[in-house]
Parts: sequence; structure tokens; C-alpha cells
Amino acid sequence: MPDVIQKLYESVVNADSDLAKEVATEALKQRIDPLRAIEDGLVKGIREVGTKFGNCEIFLTDLVMAAEAFKAGVQVLEPELAKKKTQVRTIGTVVLGTVAGDIHSIGKDIVGVLLTAAGFKVHDLGVDVPVDTFIERAQALNADIVGASALLSTTVPEQWKIAQALKDAGIKNKVKFMIGGQAISENWAKEIGADAWALSAPEGVEKAKKLMGI
Repeated sequence: MPDVIQKLYESVVNADSDLAKEVATEALKQRIDPLRAIEDGLVKGIREVGTKFGNCEIFLTDLVMAAEAFKAGVQVLEPELAKKKTQVRTIGTVVLGTVAGDIHSIGKDIVGVLLTAAGFKVHDLGVDVPVDTFIERAQALNADIVGASALLSTTVPEQWKIAQALKDAGIKNKVKFMIGGQAISENWAKEIGADAWALSAPEGVEKAKKLMGI
């Protein structure tokens, strides 16, 4: 593995965003294939971190900081990928967000990082996301999965609205719908017609992989 690729890997494992940006820039200067830099360096690093988190070897703060380093490196390399019209290989595209009226983000953020580590392309819409935004982004990105988190019992009905909106948009058969959050249950998932539900991030990742046939 070239020294630059190894350093990209280490920048993520060590949660060093500044190093990630610096080494990603150096990779471009050395004309290293940006796709290889991402897949063999940054992605390999975030997968290692995801595994450690799943094994309870590191803390949540370590996971979040590693994710920031991963994003920092990718942001440097992505423009060159766009020029070459190449894409990072993924097992699926996920549109992820916390529903309207709910500003809790920790659970969603963890799921997003672990999905990325598992090989998904994740588009995080943030928190307090309107129903229409979930649908618009799912259509624009040709998403495989829409994931909606709701921690508050008062915002859980928003998940039902998203399920209905997917049907109304005519994409329910094309896009899998997953829900998460402490206020949900298996009965609720069945009632609204969600394809999967999860109370923990690792469980959510495994169910997302199953929805993709993996």
C-alpha cells in the first residue's frame, strides 16, 4: 500500500481531520487515483472504526470524530472524482434523516457512520426534516433506502406520513423504508408498512444489508 494511502487510512482510524485533508491533497498532487485513495484509504479506515465500535473497543466520541476525518478527506477527493465521472463502489444509497419536529441527531449520526462503514452511500438530511424533503431527495438520488428516525412519541406520526408519501409518489415499490428511534415498535412498523425497523445502530445496519439482499 503506498505511503499516502496508508496515511489516509491512519488519519481516519486516528480521527485526525486535518491530517485527512492534508494527505488527500497530497494524493491529488501525486496523481493517485482518487477512487483508490477513497476506497483503499478512507473507506478502509472508517470500516475499521465501525468494527471497533461494534465490538465496544472505542467510544461514541471516537466514532464521531473518525467520521469527521473520513468526510474531510472525501471532500478533498470528490471534486476530482466528479471530473473523472467515476463513483465509489457502494452496496446501496441511503437517504437518512430525523423527522420534522424532532431535533435529536445522535442515533441518526451513529447509524449514518456505520452504514458508511458497511459500504453504503449515505446522504444525511439532518434533523427536523419535512416529509417532502425525504421524498424529493430519494427521487433525486435514486435511493435504495429511506431511513427516518423519530425519538419523540409526538413526532412518530411523521414516519407514517413519509410511508404514505412514498406511496403517493409511486416509489414505494422501488425504495425500501426503514424507521428507527426509541419511541417505535415492531407493531408500529407493520402498521405503517415500513420494510424494517431497529432500536440500535448495529441492528439497523444489519437490516439495511438484508434489504439489499446482503
